[in-house]
Amino acid sequence: MQKEHIDAGKEIQKRTGKTFYLATKFLPERVRHATHVLYGFFRIADEVVDDAAGVPPEKQAAQIEDLRAKALGEVEPDDPVLVAFNELRDRYEISETEVEEFLEAMATDIHTSRYESYEDLEGYMRGSAAAVGVMMTAIMEPDDPETALPHAIALGEAFQMTNFLRDVREDVLERDRIYIPQETLRAHGVPEQQVEDLEMSESFAAAMAEELRRTERLYQEGVAGIRYLPEDCQLPVLLAAVLYAEHHRLIRAQEYDVLSTDPSLSTARKLWCLARTRWHWHWNRDPEAVFQRVSAVQSNEAGLHGLEPGERTPVR
Repeated sequence: MQKEHIDAGKEIQKRTGKTFYLATKFLPERVRHATHVLYGFFRIADEVVDDAAGVPPEKQAAQIEDLRAKALGEVEPDDPVLVAFNELRDRYEISETEVEEFLEAMATDIHTSRYESYEDLEGYMRGSAAAVGVMMTAIMEPDDPETALPHAIALGEAFQMTNFLRDVREDVLERDRIYIPQETLRAHGVPEQQVEDLEMSESFAAAMAEELRRTERLYQEGVAGIRYLPEDCQLPVLLAAVLYAEHHRLIRAQEYDVLSTDPSLSTARKLWCLARTRWHWHWNRDPEAVFQRVSAVQSNEAGLHGLEPGERTPVR
């Protein structure tokens, strides 16, 4: 992959994915460059449907199809990121199926703005977050990819769920989307209209708490597989998990109110998470132990399955 093609992906990641970009900086060069390209490709596809104000659905669908043809080399790509992605896909033998499933998930956002159940949402993530996990695992080249893959998929889904829970307000205002499952809202007595109107309540807090707990189980499953990655990739992936999960601490600190304001990690907070994680990693190379020590995710013993709105995550 040529430097200018890698740099194009890097600039997209630096501009639109600051949290993941920070963790990516600690990857070895062989993986870091490929990650910039992958992220650039993911973001290009995402922007077709997320930054589509005023664009007719049929035109969005045509753009996704055009992207699919270029990403699979059926049409000569005219974007530096797509040129690099084609080379990367061949080098790491990323299957066409993974690319197509990812783009099909992006196309789902054109016409789907609500999810009845978590199983429905999980089906969407199987194409989006799971495909990301599979491709990231491919470029890291673990010794036993079949063992690492289920954990990578779980961690990818955890990251995406954190984004959904963090961005409720933004998704409602800018895209008229609600990713919290409708059955979770109903179970806690939250009308869909209340979320659309951005009206905070104790019932909405309870729904958020339930989805945070579900997401934190995904983090635990995902982090358990970091040990199967190459040694030079373990700390960066662990750091990404700590940084993404830190949003949960912010959400709990503002009593689950993601309707009035968007929780956002400050640079100082990110650097603090980085410093703590690296310090503990220096003394203990067990990803699960370090994650339990420094992350915002509750351990099972600390009450992961029983935390209620208003309770705080212990600061360790």
